[in-house]
Amino acid sequence: MISEHEISLARTTDALSIAELSRDAIEYGLSWRWTARRVMRCIHDVDTNVVVIRSGSTGVPAFAIMQYGEEEAHIALLAVRAVRRRSGLGSALLAWLEATVRAAGLTAIRLEVRITNLAGLAFYRHHGFEEVGVSVGYYEGVEDAVRMVKRLSPSDAG
Repeated sequence: MISEHEISLARTTDALSIAELSRDAIEYGLSWRWTARRVMRCIHDVDTNVVVIRSGSTGVPAFAIMQYGEEEAHIALLAVRAVRRRSGLGSALLAWLEATVRAAGLTAIRLEVRITNLAGLAFYRHHGFEEVGVSVGYYEGVEDAVRMVKRLSPSDAG
């Protein structure tokens, strides 16, 4: 078992909740680009996993969107509602995503984090991600992104 949290693939009915959490937790101060329509496209994309943690009737407290390439995966979004942070939800999602990447035989997971998101940077470092560069103006020219990667060796699988 990866986690005691119930992690599952998102349903189309989760798209609005995911989009709103993205807007509030990730896209603040930017244009709302991860709309329900865009999330819905990801849910139906065979090269993308949209996963959620469910919490009764309170909706989706955490989600992640990861795209799979030939050799690497890319975490496009990962968010946890502010009131549920530091409760293991983000770590559970990350463990689930990493297990799928390993099962697929891919060599790395990449992502970007706002340069001012110190908690996010510390979270990913704690989980073995390394900083590999900065993309100036990545977020609509408003903010830079720190590019991070976690490399997976073949011996890590299984």
